[in-house]
Amino acid sequence: MRGAAASICRRFGASTRGIAAVEFALILPMLMVLFLSTFDAANGIAVYMKVRSASYVLAAITNQFGTGGTYPAIATTDMTNITGAASKVLAPYTGTPFVVLSQIKATSNTAAVVSWSYSLNSTALTPSNTYSGLPANFAKNSCGNKYPCYAIVATVSYTFTPMFGSFMTGPITLADTVFATPRVTACVQYNGVPSSC
Repeated sequence: MRGAAASICRRFGASTRGIAAVEFALILPMLMVLFLSTFDAANGIAVYMKVRSASYVLAAITNQFGTGGTYPAIATTDMTNITGAASKVLAPYTGTPFVVLSQIKATSNTAAVVSWSYSLNSTALTPSNTYSGLPANFAKNSCGNKYPCYAIVATVSYTFTPMFGSFMTGPITLADTVFATPRVTACVQYNGVPSSC
């Protein structure tokens, strides 16, 4: 009996018939993590592209307003409609977008202040406060050394929760900011601010 047990053990140790199954069982968890993380990453990229589109759309709509007359100034109802467009652009994603839409007044190549600001589900910038977020050389290239010069700033952020990887990362905030110069007038008025350009 002892010899039979030793023989069985030797045959089991020399057998290679189950190696592929064992290797597959070892690799399967890593393959599943890779597959599911790729799915989450693709969804995250799709949401981020929607966030970028929303910030561009808000800036593009806002910079078409003006100071009155042919190009009307923005009223509160207009601003509500403009910022509400972020949800439409983000569809079919149903989470809450956080929007800050502002006009920045550049007073030199390196200095700027907030002219007006409006927010949706977020905190607006404080008018007349210093604005330090202008990209390098933005005022220099956009204003042509004529100051004051104005720019519309649209910031949209969205909280993305991965479907499979949320236990590792938790919710991820995706955000984008777009700068645009007014198209038709030197500045865009919102509720009479600024009083003149």
